[in-house]
Amino acid sequence: MRPAENDYAPYYKGYIEKIQGDDILKILLNQTKECQSVFNSFPVNKGDYQYAPGKWSVKEVIGHIMDTERVFAYRALCIARGEKQPLPGFEQDDYVKEGKFNKRTLDDIIYEFRLMRESNLLMFRNFDEEMLNRRGNASGYDVTVNALLFMIAGHAQHHMDKLNELYI
Repeated sequence: MRPAENDYAPYYKGYIEKIQGDDILKILLNQTKECQSVFNSFPVNKGDYQYAPGKWSVKEVIGHIMDTERVFAYRALCIARGEKQPLPGFEQDDYVKEGKFNKRTLDDIIYEFRLMRESNLLMFRNFDEEMLNRRGNASGYDVTVNALLFMIAGHAQHHMDKLNELYI
């Protein structure tokens, strides 16, 4: 089921609109394959490529996708388990800087993405309808677990589109 507009902060509307369909688990599974295909299209020596000065490298973009998915998955877990406390936001540029993704190999980052997504899918498959509809607060906004899963997919799709447009 698709999230309603009051299930997430207005900022995420564009991400959620990128996702076609209602079966978020199937969407995330299929997206994993698409991501792997795009990531693997970059030769190893293109991992540090930036399309413009000051922009993230290919490795940093993939690292950012992972960091964001981990934060959103953690939020989904907390809310699914009934957490009542507000969950903090995060500063994406600081996370990318501290991730030191350019010191790693592209293959290693791609492998980590696959394992992370597979692990998250295993967790998400065990969220029942009641859990998916639970509402919590993250980054100062109310959000449902279901909306967080759509946000994960939409955020990844946003960056896949950027990789295809600006990096390949």
